[in-house]
Amino acid sequence: MSERDLIAAGGFVVLFLLMLIRVPIGVAMGIVGVGGFGMVVGWTPALNLLATSPLRTVTDFNLTLIPFFILMGVLATRSGMSRELFRAANATLGSFRGGLGIATVGACAGFSAICGSSVATAATMTDIAYPEMKRAGYRDEVATGVIAAGGTLGILIPPSVVLAVYGYITEQDIGTLFIAGIVPGILAVFMYMATVRLWFGSKLPSGAAFSMREAFAALRGVWAVALLFIAVIVTIYFGIATATEAAAVGAVLTALIGLARGRLRLVSLLDSLVEALRTSVAIYTILIGAILFGYFLAVTQVPQNLTQFLIDLGFGSYGTLILIMVLFVVMGCFLDAMAMIILMVPIVFPVILELGFDPIWFGVIIVMTVELGLITPPIGMNVFVINTIARDVKLGSIFRGVLPFVVTDLIRLAILILLPGLVLFLPHSM
Repeated sequence: MSERDLIAAGGFVVLFLLMLIRVPIGVAMGIVGVGGFGMVVGWTPALNLLATSPLRTVTDFNLTLIPFFILMGVLATRSGMSRELFRAANATLGSFRGGLGIATVGACAGFSAICGSSVATAATMTDIAYPEMKRAGYRDEVATGVIAAGGTLGILIPPSVVLAVYGYITEQDIGTLFIAGIVPGILAVFMYMATVRLWFGSKLPSGAAFSMREAFAALRGVWAVALLFIAVIVTIYFGIATATEAAAVGAVLTALIGLARGRLRLVSLLDSLVEALRTSVAIYTILIGAILFGYFLAVTQVPQNLTQFLIDLGFGSYGTLILIMVLFVVMGCFLDAMAMIILMVPIVFPVILELGFDPIWFGVIIVMTVELGLITPPIGMNVFVINTIARDVKLGSIFRGVLPFVVTDLIRLAILILLPGLVLFLPHSM
């Protein structure tokens, strides 16, 4: 083993030790990146890297879509759009047995289309849908399981902040990635709805009857969400705007709609800006650390060595892909989705290119794999978020409730691996 290999191995050991003692992952990656780069190349270049990389990252125009999409989601929540989505979904889907659970999945999907965050979707829908399901007689594990699984749609259905970060790291077109996520997102929604109806079956209470007039009245309330979807996703698909431009338009339009409807005041608008700023700073910190860590990986040739090692195993293209996906699932038990994408993708992406897989398709597949980490123990970020809001529900009950949806996710992954055209046909039609 060469000196560089020893430094690389030592860097990963230090990184995981720092994360073990709860050093923020962005800071941990930055420390290891600068320290490892200094040991290989020299401390003067390493310090120059520390001086220039953060500034270059925060001033990158392509990354400005992240705070815009985050702001759009915050403003949409404060404007009450999530409640309108739930009312509309319940009025159209909630009239039969298990309809309220199916409506919750539909509301999660709609909110994901204007939010882009799984945690925010899970938290919002716990506030709105969980009390309604409790009153309707849903068992705790069913109600929370549906919300936790529905919340994972936030990182797949565009606009997805995680997909945007993947695009930035791998230098793929973010707008194309968003369009690629549409069909898998729709497939996820229908498979989750089928899981609610078929898995839980007779355990589900009967739905409340709604008249056609009530259903149409509820649907009229979601015009704002439809307008935002058109302003963001449709304009990207037809090439009218780039992803960054669409994000800016979406954020401004959400604010204007909230102000025009009297749902936002100056104070709540400022609070939304502060909340979006905090979240954006956290993501930028992780990104800066990842870029510094990427320089360390480059000089120690970790991606190249890993590529050669995996190819030499002789598992074939799909065998190696499954191995990588298993690694992501295991890492998802200990890291959140954003941290996992930022830490692992620079390492495994060269392997994917060497094996001949489409990088857009892989982006969707790996984000879906990361979804599993949001609802599987011991971390299960969505599960913990729901538990902090619905404090009367035990963690074990929530994890039991999400198990059927984990099975559904695995089936969906298998379908999209076997039929990559489901992911790629919309991007190819742009």
